[in-house]
Amino acid sequence: MQKTAVSWVVYSETHSEFMLGLTLFASLFPSFLFSFLGGVASDRYDRYKLLLLTQVASMIQAILVTLLVYFDPHAVWAIIALSAFLGLINAFDVPARQSLVYEMITDKADLPNALALNSSMVNLSRLIGPGIAGLILQQFGEDICFGLNAASFIAVIGSLLMIKLPPYIKTPHIGNVIDDLKEGMRYIKQTPSIASLLLTLAIMSLLVLPFSTLIPVYAKDIFKGTAATFGVIDSMIGLGAFSGAIFLASLKPGKDLNKILAINTIVFGIGLILFSHTTWYPLALVFAAVSGFGMMSQITISNTLIQTTVDPTMRGRVISFYAMAFFGMQPVGGLLIGSLSQWVGTPDTVMAQGLIALLIGILLFHLLRTAAKKKKAEQALLLQQPTNSIP
Repeated sequence: MQKTAVSWVVYSETHSEFMLGLTLFASLFPSFLFSFLGGVASDRYDRYKLLLLTQVASMIQAILVTLLVYFDPHAVWAIIALSAFLGLINAFDVPARQSLVYEMITDKADLPNALALNSSMVNLSRLIGPGIAGLILQQFGEDICFGLNAASFIAVIGSLLMIKLPPYIKTPHIGNVIDDLKEGMRYIKQTPSIASLLLTLAIMSLLVLPFSTLIPVYAKDIFKGTAATFGVIDSMIGLGAFSGAIFLASLKPGKDLNKILAINTIVFGIGLILFSHTTWYPLALVFAAVSGFGMMSQITISNTLIQTTVDPTMRGRVISFYAMAFFGMQPVGGLLIGSLSQWVGTPDTVMAQGLIALLIGILLFHLLRTAAKKKKAEQALLLQQPTNSIP
């Protein structure tokens, strides 16, 4: 709700695609800068207490935004500054939250499904939140919308306090924070599968995922709608993402997640290309949902593959790199996409983003086929080798 309301207020006050990109930059770039520290903190300290602390801080941020919009609804720069404060909080929240999911699962074979269910929860909120936000923005105003978000943290913090986990056992750390960071970087360099996943996610986050910053332009200028229109489009993207998360959660153990990632990246690209120039609103909603379905895999499968292969002692730090790739590249991409949109137009920009996703999906498929052929050739060569008989 807050994300939808912030985008709507900023665009309503400025009518600038660049300011939408700047808002995304401000909300996510602090996560890029401080995720390293968040990862180290997640590995060094009690993740549960760290998560509880970040939620209290998020509640304070939501209250401050509510008061600001109530007393001065035109203070765009102050809203952007508070969005940056939330980005700083998320730098510590994401590594702790994602790492904690692993600790909550008794049978680690259930981890991929658990992570997908966790993503479905996030995307269910993305499905419901924007729609509710659009209606509240139109009927009651921005301050009520922000206020409801602040109040929702009562349930969040209450839920966290009800979770019962095994007693925290502190792990001794000899080196300092810098040593921990270097150790995490070395681990990623020595693990090509994780490094390639992070690189792919970073490229998608930089060039494709910031398409969401342009949705207010479609709602207000292309479909001539209101805040409710914006909420509905965003909710349809959330519906697609929620469906994608449920699909991933229903997969049986042993499925080739890399192949599914390649297929869904192609689906993501096709959805964006079709959505980009569609002027008929109902059809555009369908394509928005298709885009959301494909988009979901970029986040969830990458997280799942990392969580199931990473060394437990490195989990927080590697997740911080994941957060950096996901949150860190999007703000830079938001500025890039916002500027490009003002130059070539919003529909052509979104179409270009879809083409990039399509090309990345095809490349992933090519790499998978090459790796499969190489593995078959090695197996065939191994079978051809004569075995020494024992006299």
